[in-house]
Amino acid sequence: MYTKLAGFRLVVLANRFGDDTDFSRELHDCLIEGLEAAIARILVIMELERNLLVGDDEFIACQLQGETEIFGHFTINLLDDLEIDDDTHEYRINGGNWINALMADDGGVKVKFPTLVRLTDDELGSLASIIQEITLETDIPVHAVRAI
Repeated sequence: MYTKLAGFRLVVLANRFGDDTDFSRELHDCLIEGLEAAIARILVIMELERNLLVGDDEFIACQLQGETEIFGHFTINLLDDLEIDDDTHEYRINGGNWINALMADDGGVKVKFPTLVRLTDDELGSLASIIQEITLETDIPVHAVRAI
């Protein structure tokens, strides 16, 4: 897994040099950052595995199990990440401040959350095929969505 992720990181780095727009460079940078985060998680898992081989430590085994489980839920978000709290009717985008989604007018009170819209292959450009390969080869989802 480490080798695959490192290889994809190099592919994205090389692909970035052909960019002609700030938006495309931003997408490449976000994908590189996400791949580096995945690589860092893999390195932690590898270190825990080495430590477990050296000595049979129950604490390390629990840590390894936890890290493996966390990595199983790993996702790379290229643009926007939307968190919604249905109980308080609030949302936040990209870990920012919480925003109240309640709206009131003459018709009454409504709850209006933003939605996530997937970027098109044209917007992704050359990254579209790379993202697809990353997901197929590593089972790590790459979300390229914009909150509107």
